[in-house]
Amino acid sequence: MKIELHEIPVRDVFAGYANNEENGVVGYDGKLNIRPKYQREFVYKPEQRNAVIETVRKGFPLNVMYWARNQDGTCEVLDGQQRLISICEYVEGNFSVEAMEFHNLTSDEQEHIRNYKLMIYFCEGTDREKLDWFETINIAGAELTAQELRNAVYTGEWLTDAKRWFSKTGCPAYDIAKGYLDGTPIRQDYLQTALRWISDKKTKDSDNKIREYMAAHQHDHNASALWVYFQNVINWVKTLFPEYRKEMKGVEWGELYNRYKDHDFDPVALEAEVARLIQDEDVTSMKGIYIYLITGEEKHLNLRAFKDSVKRVAYEQQDGVCLRCKDSFEIDEMEADHITPWRLGGRTIPENCQMLCRHCNRTKAGK
Repeated sequence: MKIELHEIPVRDVFAGYANNEENGVVGYDGKLNIRPKYQREFVYKPEQRNAVIETVRKGFPLNVMYWARNQDGTCEVLDGQQRLISICEYVEGNFSVEAMEFHNLTSDEQEHIRNYKLMIYFCEGTDREKLDWFETINIAGAELTAQELRNAVYTGEWLTDAKRWFSKTGCPAYDIAKGYLDGTPIRQDYLQTALRWISDKKTKDSDNKIREYMAAHQHDHNASALWVYFQNVINWVKTLFPEYRKEMKGVEWGELYNRYKDHDFDPVALEAEVARLIQDEDVTSMKGIYIYLITGEEKHLNLRAFKDSVKRVAYEQQDGVCLRCKDSFEIDEMEADHITPWRLGGRTIPENCQMLCRHCNRTKAGK
């Protein structure tokens, strides 16, 4: 692993600076990818942007920045994108600070900014080495998301194309799925979700599986397979549940699609069940309704539990005896159970409560 600290003047970074929607943001004579196309947009507020310029004008130090060096000799900004764009946009003459644009400054003041030295860490090494280093940087305060860290490692044509589909507020993924996904495209949440789904692994091991997928496809010419898969997931959801409700946002639709896409479902019957369950007072997880209707697993509904006072009354009425095995137990050794199961219309009311020992209740639940 090779890590080097360099002092690079603003004039060198600004050389060849270009900022446009189609090609992203580049500088350093075309050797630095400041913002790859369709990556995170410029998000600094005017006061943050102006503070960067004031820091440079006064000669105060900015925090160090981090660049990843690619095999072809070019670099990509890992951390420092917002500060670099702020500086270059000011030198370009695209905004003013306290009514002073760059051209309004004296020649000495302009030269001071051009000669201001930025502290840059260059990093190159294996993917695993770079990822370990980037994670350490993030802990130290670079505040990058997990997917941004991965993006910094697995650069290439595939990632550039993936960002085109998933990493911009107005990107295609946002257009078709903004009501179904949590997070924002510019922080790479949409890309991470799509990768987690296509790698078909649950959250516990998702980081390793996403990295494995990105490593396997890093040198592909495009990310069309990921984009087609993602469209299939969203279209499947919209077919099953054509009436959109806000509770559909954040469901792990990809995991459900991977396992149940070949099952036969009746959208009309599903909609009727959604409408019924939303009105069921025992159902406390509206989001879980959709998972339950596809998987049949009641646990996703977070059914309302019996109150402690109701449990105590049932326990006393039973004299502390489990109604299945007929043994006696302390109340904290027993669990409340629906006499008539919820799926058969049983309600969470005192008249439908019985106390069973843990073993009997869980044995019954498993049948």
